[in-house]
Amino acid sequence: MDLSNKVALVTGGSRGIGFAIAKIFSENGCKVAITAKDLSRLGESASRLKNTVGISADIRNKDEVNNAVNKVMEKFGRLDILVNNAGIFPKIKQLHEIEEQEWQEILDVNLTGQFRFTKAAIPHLKKTRGCIVNISSDAGLKAYQGFNADAYSASKAALIVLTKCWALEYAKDGIRVNCICPGVVDTDMTRPFLKTDKDREFMNAEHPIGRMGQPEDVSRAALFLASGDSSWTTGTVLAVDGGESVK
Repeated sequence: MDLSNKVALVTGGSRGIGFAIAKIFSENGCKVAITAKDLSRLGESASRLKNTVGISADIRNKDEVNNAVNKVMEKFGRLDILVNNAGIFPKIKQLHEIEEQEWQEILDVNLTGQFRFTKAAIPHLKKTRGCIVNISSDAGLKAYQGFNADAYSASKAALIVLTKCWALEYAKDGIRVNCICPGVVDTDMTRPFLKTDKDREFMNAEHPIGRMGQPEDVSRAALFLASGDSSWTTGTVLAVDGGESVK
C-alpha cells in the first residue's frame, strides 16, 4: 500500500496508536506531521521516524489547531490524509459520580477536537481529494458496565455517527471518511488498568480472539483506509477489537 507523494497529519501522534500509524505511514512513503501537547515527547517521537515532523498543538484550542494545519501546508504544500486519533480516557466512574467539568473536558478532546481538526483540514483535502480516518472505540459500539454512561462512550459513539455524516457530506468532493473502533490496545493510556499479570490475563480473555490489541493492529487498518486500496470505501466503521464488539 503505497503512500508515496502523500502528506498525512496524525493527531496525538507522539505515542501509542497515533505513533504506530505515523510509523507505518512513513514506512510506506508518506510525509507525516504528528501533533501533541508534550513538546519533549513530540520531538523525540518525530526524530524516530523518517519524513516526519512534530507540531505542537492542543486539540482544545482552535487557534493552535488552525496553526498546526497551516504549518503542514507551509512545510509540505499539501494535505492528503487526516487521522483524528488524539483522545483521552477518563477514570472509570458511574454517571452520577462524574463532575460536569470532567464530562465537558472529555467531549471537548474526544469529539469537539476532532471537529476542529476536520474543519481546518477540509479545504485542503478538497484540493487533493483526500481522506479522513477517525479513531473511535468499541466503547462507541456497545455498552460496557462501569463506564457505559460516561462521556467517553458518548464521545466515541458520536464520532462514529459524524464519520457517516462527513462521508455523505464530502463524497461529492472526493473525500473519503472512515472510522476504526479499536478494542483494548496495550498503550500508555491503558496500562494503568493493566498493572498485574492477573489484569492482563483478564483483559486478554475479554477478547474472543484471545489477546488485547497492539498499536500495530490498528495502524495496519489505518494504512488500508488511507491508501488507494480502499478507494471505494467511505462511511465505514471498522471494528479492530479481537471480536469484542460482537459478544
